[in-house]
Amino acid sequence: MMKNTALMAAAGLALAACGTRDPEAGNSLYGQLQEAVAPAVARVGGGGRAPAQAAAPLSAEQMAARALAANPAPLILAGLESSGATQVMAMTGQNGDMRTYMTPNEQALIIRNGMLTGTKGLGHDLSVAEADGPAALIRARRAGQATRINRYLGGDGVERPLPMTCTVATGEGKSFGFAGRAWSATQVMETCEGGGVEVQNSYLVTASGQIPVSRQWISPQLGYVTIQTIRP
Repeated sequence: MMKNTALMAAAGLALAACGTRDPEAGNSLYGQLQEAVAPAVARVGGGGRAPAQAAAPLSAEQMAARALAANPAPLILAGLESSGATQVMAMTGQNGDMRTYMTPNEQALIIRNGMLTGTKGLGHDLSVAEADGPAALIRARRAGQATRINRYLGGDGVERPLPMTCTVATGEGKSFGFAGRAWSATQVMETCEGGGVEVQNSYLVTASGQIPVSRQWISPQLGYVTIQTIRP
């Protein structure tokens, strides 16, 4: 019932969008995240109407407000950079600290305490990320080194691990607001290398270890997804 309710409430909230640059954000980690999660152009309705009659673009705040009004579940705003699509996703299931957020067409992100653990229905999915070491450093806002293994299921049904060595570094503190909620967080960067791949994940982490905004790598084909909390 929870899954069906979440999917019904999320229907119509999935909006294609592209990001715009905040000229004052510069190249800081916060600026990169802010740019990545800010959908600036999204058209809803319209049908066969002329472009001048199309609905006005929705901002990230407007998308969040609509989602909050339509759905009582925990919500995120997720942007897949490879396709330029940004969608509201509702939590449809929880197992311990593992949450599944889903779109109306059942594409899903699986997130554990703010860290991307897997994806479903996107194609070239991340089967599972084994990243307890980096996650402990990131959520503690502590620099250090750790290893992660991202696992992918090939077309032949064989799982292929991608082990990587990761370095975690911390940056400045930032205060910001979104969807009626104020956040105070520290910038944290996770740089990983392995198997000929170099990945740079970015996080904003609160003192309690929450990750309200992040940019995390899925796979070589899908690239990065940006995730912003609407309702924790």
